[in-house]
Amino acid sequence: MSIYAISDLHLAANDPSKAMDIFGEHWRDHDRKIEKAWREGVAEEDLVLVPGDISWAMHLKDAMADLRFIADLPGKKILLRGNHDFWWNSVTKIRSVLPESMEVLQNNAYRFGAAVICGSRGWVTSAEESSQDYKIYMREAQRLRLSLEAGERLRQEGDKLLVMMHYPPFNDRQENSLFTELYREFGVSLVLYGHLHNLSAGYAFEGEREGVVYRHVSCDYIDFTPQLLDPYLK
Repeated sequence: MSIYAISDLHLAANDPSKAMDIFGEHWRDHDRKIEKAWREGVAEEDLVLVPGDISWAMHLKDAMADLRFIADLPGKKILLRGNHDFWWNSVTKIRSVLPESMEVLQNNAYRFGAAVICGSRGWVTSAEESSQDYKIYMREAQRLRLSLEAGERLRQEGDKLLVMMHYPPFNDRQENSLFTELYREFGVSLVLYGHLHNLSAGYAFEGEREGVVYRHVSCDYIDFTPQLLDPYLK
């Protein structure tokens, strides 16, 4: 059983106006690229983490075609909300209609093999304290804490803690944040994030920092290919 990750699928089965090739020729037919690479690399017994910006749909019923597309691909999937996932409303409602191979991550955690998966959408980490963004940042930090606490209850000796986020946990100066403080507090081994595309992907930090390994997994950044995480969890 292996663990993979790919973020920012930006699917739009029910809305051709959202074709992603307006952002560059490399996005043309990107859903086919994702499907081909996914089927070539992922087995049914594997787990794929999808940290946000899953579907352009505005409502859950309209997102179902995109969710079924993902569900039909090999493996079990854990989904996290991104900033463009406007269809993501009540977690209870989402869980009630999700295909069997899919789960959602919000204030909870999952154990898979010797890994415990936690996470939060995250938010802008450099917001002014008086701003609405700061309130959201604080809320997302609390959600991450709740998820990590749930993970600690599932964790067995030797398990690695893995965190998936949509937003990067740093600002563009790669300064620490409430999120990175929580990684240290709970002993997180690996953090995945997406959100960054094109020129902004130049701000992505990858590598090890203060004992935590970071991977940026936006699909265009990783050539639309789910990334194997096993080497980072040994």
